[in-house]
Amino acid sequence: MDPIIDEEIQVVQSTELNGDFTVDPSVFALTEVPVSESTIQPLVIDESLSPVTENGYVSLQHLRNGTDTSAGGTPSSTSSHHSVSDAMDVDSSFESHEPQRMVSVVIPQMKFPPLPYASSRSGLVYDVRMRFHAEPMTSRQPDDIHPEDPRRIHEIYMELFNANLVHDVTTDDSPTDYQMLRINAREATKQEILLVHEKKHYEWVKRLVEMTNEEREVVAANSDSIYAHQFTYRCAKLSAGGAIEACKAVVAGQVKNSIAVIRPPGHHAEPYQAGGFCFFNNVCIAARACQKDFPTKCRKVLILDWDVHHGNGVQRTFYEDPNVLYISIHVHRGGRFYPCTNYGDHKHCGSGLGEGKNVNIPWPCHGMKDGDYLLAFQQIVMPISQEFGPDLVIISAGFDAADGDELGQCHVTPAGYAHMTHMLMSLADGKVAVCLEGGYNLRSIAKSALAVTRTLMGEPPDRLFSTEPTAAGVETVQMVIRSQAKYWASMYPKSESQADGPLKKELQGERLHDIYRAWQSKEWWDSFRMTPLFIHRDVLSKSFEREVLATSNYSEARPLLVIFHDPPDARGLPHARTSKLELHNVWVTDVAKSYVQWAVQNDFAVIDVNLPKHVTEENQEDETYADPDESSSRSKTTFELATYLWENYIEVHESTHVFLLGIGDAYLGLINLLSNQESCTDRITFLISFVAETPLNRIRRPADEDEVARWFYQHSLIFVARKHGLWDRDRKPRKKFGRLVESAYDDLNEMLVGHREQVMRLLEQETEEWRLAQPLESQIGR
Repeated sequence: MDPIIDEEIQVVQSTELNGDFTVDPSVFALTEVPVSESTIQPLVIDESLSPVTENGYVSLQHLRNGTDTSAGGTPSSTSSHHSVSDAMDVDSSFESHEPQRMVSVVIPQMKFPPLPYASSRSGLVYDVRMRFHAEPMTSRQPDDIHPEDPRRIHEIYMELFNANLVHDVTTDDSPTDYQMLRINAREATKQEILLVHEKKHYEWVKRLVEMTNEEREVVAANSDSIYAHQFTYRCAKLSAGGAIEACKAVVAGQVKNSIAVIRPPGHHAEPYQAGGFCFFNNVCIAARACQKDFPTKCRKVLILDWDVHHGNGVQRTFYEDPNVLYISIHVHRGGRFYPCTNYGDHKHCGSGLGEGKNVNIPWPCHGMKDGDYLLAFQQIVMPISQEFGPDLVIISAGFDAADGDELGQCHVTPAGYAHMTHMLMSLADGKVAVCLEGGYNLRSIAKSALAVTRTLMGEPPDRLFSTEPTAAGVETVQMVIRSQAKYWASMYPKSESQADGPLKKELQGERLHDIYRAWQSKEWWDSFRMTPLFIHRDVLSKSFEREVLATSNYSEARPLLVIFHDPPDARGLPHARTSKLELHNVWVTDVAKSYVQWAVQNDFAVIDVNLPKHVTEENQEDETYADPDESSSRSKTTFELATYLWENYIEVHESTHVFLLGIGDAYLGLINLLSNQESCTDRITFLISFVAETPLNRIRRPADEDEVARWFYQHSLIFVARKHGLWDRDRKPRKKFGRLVESAYDDLNEMLVGHREQVMRLLEQETEEWRLAQPLESQIGR
């Protein structure tokens, strides 16, 4: 016998047992229990023997009289009926000479069989042997525990056991019909694993058994976020086999649904390599095995992945498969969160026959809540899944988006997971299999798994405390809808280019922000005599033409206001079905114009810098919805433009005062300007900024950091939106971030309007000496 197996058996016998109340998936089948008189016994009065009332019950007076009017008023014989007694009958304590009538009852056959789903039980896969895969002590410090901890599955199992949802053979209690059926885990076969993985990868994992500890440490160090153990190969096969049996039991109808508490996880394992704590891709292997063994009952599979990390291995496996719909809700952060690629963005929708069958919902930041996930479910997951019509739903259930998980840093509650499970149970006739993936806070995963399991067993989800989504969640959901609308009839709005053909070439279309800036250039020349400044760029996009407008007096000795702002807002009411925006339903708002108008009227020189949210490249062919450029990209553009203006148009001239006004993402670009141009602190009078969501920063000059921090506080006024994360902190903001003012508003336009008078008073106060020194006629003109 294999010495590894011998050692494993000895260890299993010395720890908790898997339980003898189990279901062997290879022989387990539903058995119909015949309905008999001894099984179901409702009491029904035989109407042929005694008169009944209108509602079908025997007349109480008839029973007392002991007469049978149907038999001519004489007492009927009771020899053919069973004797009925009631020790608690009060009348039995008195002697009575009146004849007693006996009521005949009929026990009918059931008219309908029991509801199959409601009367079925949920299944559980759990095997203690999966805990043998552990990080070797030689590769870590004693108190430095790897997050993929063997205790994860034991914590979940004990939570289910303590809630009396599962029977354990080590207890004296007997199993009940209200507990889950135990489904035996087994090792996946080589043939099953090769349904997904390349043979070379399978052999690589298998060789871990024969390696020394030192060799395994070298392998782990050269791999992507894994550790290796002598039992890794066996545990990985057991985990994959557990997922297979959990899914097969559901498809075969042996259980109504199931949960597999398994490890190591699998959704990062690609066909040719391990990664992200994963060796074999459990849900992919299970899906392929079910499709192979149940070709008619399990043709289409939905894999819903709510792990906080993108399941790159699942996407890679089924990217061209039209029969597997993969939907992943994960933190993406523009590809800066594990697995740190752009593979999980919303633009990856499948290819070939599988185009449209891959749906990524990539959160741009941490901190997502129940409201964000429910919005994604209601707007994307459920409409697409219902249209797809799966035969089986597999949930890649990572609980690292749970509140309390330090890796995920999100705030999904157990009730949130329960509600998502409840919605998925409406698909595929309720055939749902939940397979554990990540989740590294032991209490969070235990409570979350318990909530999911209760829901699987028929309990309604707990009430949610809040369903309000974040702004980032709403934007992400709308972005994904636009990407997926062309593949699904239930998704709106549809892209305009699909209905009317190429917008640019055939319909002579132009993006409105390019048209508006051209019009604004003419309008501001007529109103303020502002003309474009020349900006040298290696590649000049159409979006940068006329991006900088200036009054003709910018080089004179007078106050200069330099405004960096977003393009004007276009607010309209689109057609509900076609998404067309008709011009009479569109308004263009430009609050920054009021600042320019005030400055010109008060004899300020003005340089207005428009920062396009999207750069229209020359000969651009993409006519679909264009996402705004990344915040970091726009901040970099601000820095480059501000540096160019400073060196070529501001520093070389003799302005008496220089005021920089940055709105939104432009704020960070101006901070970078002050950090890199030391002469700025000698010439700039004040930096004024409006910040809604942009993170705050400070001027960084290591040589004179304290001095520049004091200057910044004295020469800045930064309005920060009411809902900005800065105000969530307990301590007072530090002065190194400048003079901060908590705004009563959240929207940038509302902030610009609400604080306009305050900014103008500041400009008047700072330039008072200059204004008083002007000729009298100039003051009268103002």
